[in-house]
Amino acid sequence: MLIVICGATASGKSGLALKLAQRLNTVILSADSRQVYREFDIGTAKPSIAEQQLVPHYLIDICEPTETLTLAEYQEQTQSIINKFPTTHSPKSQLPQIPTSPSSPTSPTPPTLLVGGTGLYIKSITRGLKIPRVAPHGNLRSQLSSLGQNQLYSFLSQVDPVATSKIHPNDQVRTLRALEVYYVTGKTITSQQGENPPHYPILQIGLDCDVDSLDRRIAQRTHQMIEMGLVSEVTKLCNKYGQDLPLLNTLGYGEMKQYLAGDLSLDAAIAETILHTRQFAKRQRTWFRNIQDINWFEANNPDLLENVWQKIQEYIR
Repeated sequence: MLIVICGATASGKSGLALKLAQRLNTVILSADSRQVYREFDIGTAKPSIAEQQLVPHYLIDICEPTETLTLAEYQEQTQSIINKFPTTHSPKSQLPQIPTSPSSPTSPTPPTLLVGGTGLYIKSITRGLKIPRVAPHGNLRSQLSSLGQNQLYSFLSQVDPVATSKIHPNDQVRTLRALEVYYVTGKTITSQQGENPPHYPILQIGLDCDVDSLDRRIAQRTHQMIEMGLVSEVTKLCNKYGQDLPLLNTLGYGEMKQYLAGDLSLDAAIAETILHTRQFAKRQRTWFRNIQDINWFEANNPDLLENVWQKIQEYIR
């Protein structure tokens, strides 16, 4: 059995998951597209070393910052871990022990927790998305990009009209990806997509709150990241990998990089981070709200843990 805990950034997913994992005596699988990268810690709100020692976490720090983890690779690694665990549930009194670390030998475990806010990561697991195993090809993308989006979209409409019916004419990222898959494999991306849902039961828990509360949470967490040393982290990463590293243009890191370059004051960089995080959270909420299978809970409810725990017990029975 798989229990998913999802929702917008700063909604309290990690804290709830940690408490649930301790009650269930289980592990946590991360569904965060940036926490997979080593050294990007503070700005990604990565679980602390103490938290990772308290409850075994998987799919964190599995890639170098200079590498790119594709959705297909994430799905493959996640499914491999889930498949190590049984897909049926045992009563809590019969729950066996789990390994104390991801590297320890595995043994049967209670429901596994999949926790994060990267909707596509979660969907790849819960819906069993069929994903073309085609890694990014920089040279091919560069050549295609030079032709311009209008020409690319025209090409795609000729080889894969179904894809163009789903891709906006101005969406260069998805257009490039569809053409990349076609030129590398000789088959359209449409013919290689679809779903193969897993056979094990899945309970999806979503955390949400009103916009004002979420905005306050985002602002508070951003200031906490600064206090924890986000500026120093960005400085170290820039010195080690260079300012052109793509990950350094992501949320929180890009704004601090502008501060270090003298383009923004620290206060302005913080304000920009908060604004961009709010915009990101809005997109996340829209994504997750379109999924009918999610059981929603109020993130600010003082009885949140007990309410979710009751839902899990009901689902298990």
